[in-house]
Amino acid sequence: MNTKLFHRDFLMVVIGQIISLFGNNILRYALPLYLLNKTHSAALYGLVMALSFLPMLLLSPVGGIVADRVNKRNVMVWLDCFTAALMLFYSLSFESLPLVPLLITVLMLLYGIQGAYQPTVQASLPVLTPPDKLMAGNAVINMVNSLSGVVGPVLGGLIFGFYGIRPVLYLSIVCFFFSAVMEIFIHIPFEKRDSEGSIRSLVASDLRESWHFIRHERSEIIRLGFLLSAVNMVFSALIIVGLPILITSHLGFDQATGNRLYGYAEGALAAGGLLGGLLSGMVGHKLKASHGARLLFWCTASLFPMGLALRLPIGSMTTYFLISGFCVIMMVISTIFNVEMITYLQKITPGTLTGKVMALIMCLAMCGNPIGQVIYGVLFEFLSTNVDWIYFGAFAACLGLCTVSQAVFHQLSDTVIAS
Repeated sequence: MNTKLFHRDFLMVVIGQIISLFGNNILRYALPLYLLNKTHSAALYGLVMALSFLPMLLLSPVGGIVADRVNKRNVMVWLDCFTAALMLFYSLSFESLPLVPLLITVLMLLYGIQGAYQPTVQASLPVLTPPDKLMAGNAVINMVNSLSGVVGPVLGGLIFGFYGIRPVLYLSIVCFFFSAVMEIFIHIPFEKRDSEGSIRSLVASDLRESWHFIRHERSEIIRLGFLLSAVNMVFSALIIVGLPILITSHLGFDQATGNRLYGYAEGALAAGGLLGGLLSGMVGHKLKASHGARLLFWCTASLFPMGLALRLPIGSMTTYFLISGFCVIMMVISTIFNVEMITYLQKITPGTLTGKVMALIMCLAMCGNPIGQVIYGVLFEFLSTNVDWIYFGAFAACLGLCTVSQAVFHQLSDTVIAS
């Protein structure tokens, strides 16, 4: 293994991630917003977002199994090629086919591809980075995610606001195609494992092996996964569903302005993630997994002033800036928390199980998202004149989760997770 972090193959993975995630982010910004603009239904928006998450939940474990048994470079290349073809089909058919069924299908496929793609990238890091630089490598990947999340929604908001959905689709196709070409030239160390038997038996065997490790050898992992699922249901789903509905429907902006401002807010969120990734790389040697409850509490604290901004008699633009500002603070803290948890899991998991275990935990953690998105979609539909109640309620629920989380985090290893 190369002893340097920024060697050729790691850099090419990073560049490929930048291009691919940029295309993914502009789509995940523009397609749901296109639906919201056309239907003006918060409940339908929440339902569609929830349905979109389901394939990610189902394919994350499969992606983990594939990542541990197949050349990871080939997985990345084929997934990007398929995504480019999918968006080419959508760009040719979206004006002639029914909007809601087509959009649900495309979003489900996009999220499913992402669910299979990310375990591959995460399983690649331990073989591309030296052990003492794994925390820094994870921080770089998180910063790439955040950087793409900054540029994608901002540029997507400008293009979508001024020119509509079609140029966004064309740009995404170019991104996925070039990412696939870039990834062809990456070399990721790969040791082929015994693959006798049917695909079904291999999948069952791998899942049993991973589940045995989680359930019997590291039982604290499953408790952490259930906690993260509850946090996502109450907290993350609110941000995903609430932010676009607030900015485009409740603050009084016209549609084009609201679309652009939502793009800027998404960019601000990602900028907070970028800063969090930088801080993770700088202070990672001081982080302890058992102290995760503190970070979770400060994430929760950002919800209360958002509710106040919606309650107080202040202007729409002031409300917009306050909510965006606290979202940035929230993203800084949550990114540090995510990097801390991912690195902890990677360090305690055997190399042959990394992809599968990470995928199972990601799947478990994301289970709360669809449930929360449906609930919040209905709440924003029926509490449209009192949306501040939703934020105060979420704040109270997250405080309860913070209390419960202390027992979970105290069970994690108290050793420093990065040297």
